[in-house]
Amino acid sequence: QVQLVESGGGSVQAGGSLRLSCAASGYRYRTRYIAWFRQVPGKEREGVARVNTYTSNPYYVDSVKGRFTISQDSAKNTIYLQMNNLKPEDTAMYYCAAGAGGRFPETFGYNYWGQGTQVTVSS
Repeated sequence: QVQLVESGGGSVQAGGSLRLSCAASGYRYRTRYIAWFRQVPGKEREGVARVNTYTSNPYYVDSVKGRFTISQDSAKNTIYLQMNNLKPEDTAMYYCAAGAGGRFPETFGYNYWGQGTQVTVSS
């Protein structure tokens, strides 16, 4: 059973930084992508960044390009999301997910999800 456990969320002021971690375990076979999604109440969950676990190639949505960096530490089975220059609109519950992907930033193709970690950015 694949388990993803996020950590690192918190409250910061605008312009601040946070680093989220996603610890993965229970894999029998590696999934192609691990991604970070976020969701605010009343809105759909949206992808912000993903990494190809085989090539380490990252992909970012426009709203976070230049501010967020996704990376992986294969030895630790951990994916990170470094978030810099945070804005109030980045406030959301952040989720780590793994799967074959397909239509990122949609959730389609992501079969495994963590429980989420809250990020709150105040102005």
